[in-house]
Amino acid sequence: MNIQFKKGVLDMCVLAVVADGDCYGYELVQRISENIEIAEGTIYPLLRKLQTEGYCETYLTESSGGPPRKYYRLTESGRRMLNSMKVEWDHFSKNVDKILFKGGI
Repeated sequence: MNIQFKKGVLDMCVLAVVADGDCYGYELVQRISENIEIAEGTIYPLLRKLQTEGYCETYLTESSGGPPRKYYRLTESGRRMLNSMKVEWDHFSKNVDKILFKGGI
């Protein structure tokens, strides 16, 4: 898949997965990779950015098999941003589909 396509929607995908339930970085990669091929190294800088922007927050949980895991959860601001992104995506994708599959506008 074109890297630019992924880049444009990855923030929204990460927020959507975290909205379904708190998760740690590797788990997030696995869940997104079920539908979109991504590298683990792509997610961590994005998570830091989303945290800096106030859309996610973190907490540590002890792990039975190693060091504590850092979990990510959506903030209220993150929920609002995700909802806004979904509306924009719906509008955008419907209009792209019109062009691609209906011979233009």
